[in-house]
Amino acid sequence: MIGYISDNLLIPILDFFYGLIPSYGLAIVALTIVIRLALFPLSAGSIRSARRMRIAQPVMQKRQAEIKSRYANNPQKQQEELGKLMSEFGSPLSGCLPLLVQMPILFALFATLRGSPFADVPYLVNLKILPADQIATIEPKPFTSPRHSIFVTESDHFPVIASLPSGTKIGAGESAQINLQTLSGEGFEKLLSRFDDAAKFKPQWKVTKGENLVQVSSEGTVKALAPGDATVEGRIPGLAAKSGFLFIKALGQVGFYVDGAINWDIAILVGGFGLTLLISQALAGKGMPVNPQQSTANKITPIMITGMFLFFPLPAGVLLYMVIANIFQALQTFLLSKEALPDNLQKILDSQLSQQSTSATTISVDSSTERLPFEPKSGK
Repeated sequence: MIGYISDNLLIPILDFFYGLIPSYGLAIVALTIVIRLALFPLSAGSIRSARRMRIAQPVMQKRQAEIKSRYANNPQKQQEELGKLMSEFGSPLSGCLPLLVQMPILFALFATLRGSPFADVPYLVNLKILPADQIATIEPKPFTSPRHSIFVTESDHFPVIASLPSGTKIGAGESAQINLQTLSGEGFEKLLSRFDDAAKFKPQWKVTKGENLVQVSSEGTVKALAPGDATVEGRIPGLAAKSGFLFIKALGQVGFYVDGAINWDIAILVGGFGLTLLISQALAGKGMPVNPQQSTANKITPIMITGMFLFFPLPAGVLLYMVIANIFQALQTFLLSKEALPDNLQKILDSQLSQQSTSATTISVDSSTERLPFEPKSGK
């Protein structure tokens, strides 16, 4: 499903924007905005639900405890009253459905930006090398990898898979050919022969696990040497992997710290992601009662996620998408925070804010009148 959405929805949109302005960086920005606008109703439902539950949750928890205590011996009545409570405030899970519905599109968008043309595309084949006397007893099961759309030119791209007709179990001393081909069965090399300057897309093969167990040729032929588990990777260069955009040196560049050097463009993108995430969370809490535990979590979470992405292997193009998506999310949260609440929730919110204001005033007065141990007693 992810591949279908990518090939039939996202890549055509990408082609359209690249046709208007031949810049893959701008195409990423435009694609992100289009998808976010299309998902606006769904994500708005999640934001509204989260905002309402933040207000209603303390009251709901109190009422739920009262209902369970009052009707402890009458399960049917208990469920009836809990149902009425959910009808009044809504279910805490109601905000999850819009999120689940949009997840396939977001996963497909993520997969699209991680692949061609923005980054090199790896095909991984996990092999099990068996002793020669055992392989005869194994029934061959053909292997087919997930498909990836490979851009050969700015307007020509094809779904390509890796296949191993004899399967991933190979006898020691035997050889097997890993084929890169289109869904129709046409070989990738034959496909490339129809285009000029297509040699730069020739796959690069290497053994990433078990170098003492297998060898792989430049054509993808695997020779099994000894029993064990091994992994072979065929990598097809991305058309725009080395293309820059604004301050980004290469859209396909991966890693904050590579070969002893800091990639400052990656650092700026990761920092921008953390900052926009922090702003989005701050806007989500605007006008809400202060929750010390939630406030602490909102401060720590962006720092943790940002630190993780400094060393997480994501191409610069994906990080660009994440920053743009966060900016859009922050704007959406700001707009929805201005929406009027239902009367029952507005009354609860007013009460919560009033109580918090009273508590803060009381603490302030108590603090100003409290006598420290070394202070002399008042003469009054």
